[in-house]
Amino acid sequence: MKLRQLALAATMAAVGLTSAVVTTAATAAEQFFPALVYRTGAYAPNGAPFANGYIDYLKLTNVRGGINGVKVSYEECETGYATDRGVECYERLKGKNGGATVFQPLSTGITFALTEKAPNDEIPLITSGYGRSESADGGVFKWNFPLVGTYWTAVDVLIQHIGAKAGGMDKLKGKTIGLVYHDSPYGKEAIPMLEMRAAMHGFKALMLPVTHPGVEQKATWLKVRRDRPDYVLLWGWGVMNSTAIKEAQATGYPREQMYGVWWSGAEPDVKDVAAGAKGYNALALQHGAEPNADVVKEVLSKLHGKGNGTGPKEEVGQVLYMRGLVAAAMAVEGVRSAQVKYGNKVVTGAEMRWGLENLDITEAQIKKIGMKGVMKPVSTSCKDHMGAGAARVHTWDGTKWVFTSDWLEADMAIINPMVKAAADKYAAGKGLKRRPATDCSS
Repeated sequence: MKLRQLALAATMAAVGLTSAVVTTAATAAEQFFPALVYRTGAYAPNGAPFANGYIDYLKLTNVRGGINGVKVSYEECETGYATDRGVECYERLKGKNGGATVFQPLSTGITFALTEKAPNDEIPLITSGYGRSESADGGVFKWNFPLVGTYWTAVDVLIQHIGAKAGGMDKLKGKTIGLVYHDSPYGKEAIPMLEMRAAMHGFKALMLPVTHPGVEQKATWLKVRRDRPDYVLLWGWGVMNSTAIKEAQATGYPREQMYGVWWSGAEPDVKDVAAGAKGYNALALQHGAEPNADVVKEVLSKLHGKGNGTGPKEEVGQVLYMRGLVAAAMAVEGVRSAQVKYGNKVVTGAEMRWGLENLDITEAQIKKIGMKGVMKPVSTSCKDHMGAGAARVHTWDGTKWVFTSDWLEADMAIINPMVKAAADKYAAGKGLKRRPATDCSS
């Protein structure tokens, strides 16, 4: 046993953990949150801070007294961002400690796989800012919740922002917008909306796929130098992001004309380039870096101040740490929502689904959990499993991220028909029927 403990300690040290607790002892009276993480591999620099924020919020929830008195437990499972390992983790954890409350895959590929499994197991999936864009349609995707945004809302907001900066959407006619994307389900999710906006406004969409993990992009950026698109959207993750910015610098492409999705706009993406990344823009999934948020101060005092924080202290409040914090907060609020109907007890996965479908995170509740100014209200329904579609743009000034836009709302008049059409196509392919109205109350 001693050797096993030493081996575990060595592994944790190798991936840069300071005081992470991989699992908590669970009882039947605790709400169990499995955590699919990737602290190792090519995507670890981005996956680890998200995981640290996620775990810290669960710890903080217990310090606060639980969810209406119900304490929480968790267990991490390392996926390495690989779909097969993600499925293995799901199968290993779904029935532990009385049953999983919810899964957050943190991978579009894993989400695609688990979408096939979740309905049978009656365990909801929260996929904030990733996964299947059409899963916002609760009429088909009963168990999927892409809370606060999808890749289609991301593309839509970015094109609106670029159009406004150009002097109006009509000014995009005749221009070229390149999409440098991770050649995976994740990156490909951006294509339908970009093509839709291109047809609407008369610009050319230039598709530039990058092979996993994204360390070799010279050929891609030679094409950028040759074709000289007016703007470049970056749909990357992990090392792909910093590599793209370095290649843009090397080829002389203006970073001011680059716009990343919210998975391409965090500290690990720019810190190695530093001043060379100045002017680079990215979308924020509501929040950005939030060092002054009340919840950050609370984490620092109640967790890190007592030696119980997860990961490095200086990471608290950074973009991806906050992403994990907010993701956990939405899961906790989903349980709180379910308790309104089912009582202040440990809720099942099926009951949690009802809670997420009836989520109403108000400004007052946002302030109560210490996230005033960090996020906007989220309100879901049977039909709408996304609940919010606003985002902001932030820009790297050479040393830090600075917000450079007001709140921007995705144009749901464009997006909703696309969502319904894609959801209907999925349902037809799987032999599924839309949920009847009576199912929305159950």
